[in-house]
Amino acid sequence: MREIAASEIIPVVRDLCMSANYDLGQDVLNAFDRAGASDESPVAREVLQELKENARIARQEQVPLCQDCGLAVLFVEIGQDVHVTGGDLKAAISQGVQQGYADGYLRKSACHPFTRRNTGDNLPAIIHLDIVPGDTIRITMAPKGGGSENMSRVTMLTPAAGYAGVKEFVVNRLREAGGNPCPPTIVGIGIGGTFERSALLAKKALLREIGTRNPDPEIAGMELDILDEINRLGIGPMGYGGNTTSLDVFMEMEPCHIASLPLAVNINCHSARHKEAVI
Repeated sequence: MREIAASEIIPVVRDLCMSANYDLGQDVLNAFDRAGASDESPVAREVLQELKENARIARQEQVPLCQDCGLAVLFVEIGQDVHVTGGDLKAAISQGVQQGYADGYLRKSACHPFTRRNTGDNLPAIIHLDIVPGDTIRITMAPKGGGSENMSRVTMLTPAAGYAGVKEFVVNRLREAGGNPCPPTIVGIGIGGTFERSALLAKKALLREIGTRNPDPEIAGMELDILDEINRLGIGPMGYGGNTTSLDVFMEMEPCHIASLPLAVNINCHSARHKEAVI
């Protein structure tokens, strides 16, 4: 059994909060370049260049990519041979989030649902825990902004809807969202499980690197098919038109109840922010 002090976790989470908000992944920057070389719209190509310049400034100046620094969503894989000592794991993660958003001058967006009073520290963090083999803790920090999250949906289709129904729902969701989620978007799709499981699958799908495909060839084909259909909508970067409405579509699927077809669509803006560390 390996022991990890709770005090070791706090600075790791703190740094992840800042780096995720400052440093856009190379996979996204490469996707901007590919889209900029192929988009039919001159305005779209210009917007993509501006998005890339924004990312450069954020990284160089160590300032947020976007004023919406999101709620702190953390996926934590805990090795079954790890024992956290000297404190509570969730409390340590929360303290790291509190420090990261304060020290990094990141906007704190957590508030009471009705009074809208800000919590002042971006807590509580949204923490998803998973027990896995091994003796390490893997933490992935994925800030999630309100604009794209507001455009996300969960539905329960009838089993008869099949793939055609899934595709129709996803494409219509992007059509209705329009420029609101700050495209070009990344689209996470979760199919199967239960109501809440499909939503978690969709959110976890957004952690994949742009350009990677689901290992199941059939699902991989669905990802590309839906991506092509979305990019035919003509919404384009930031809603100004063009054929780059989404940079990628990621689908995760699990078995579900015989009477159900759970479907979740979690949309991410062009600032596809996530960083991970292993302790």
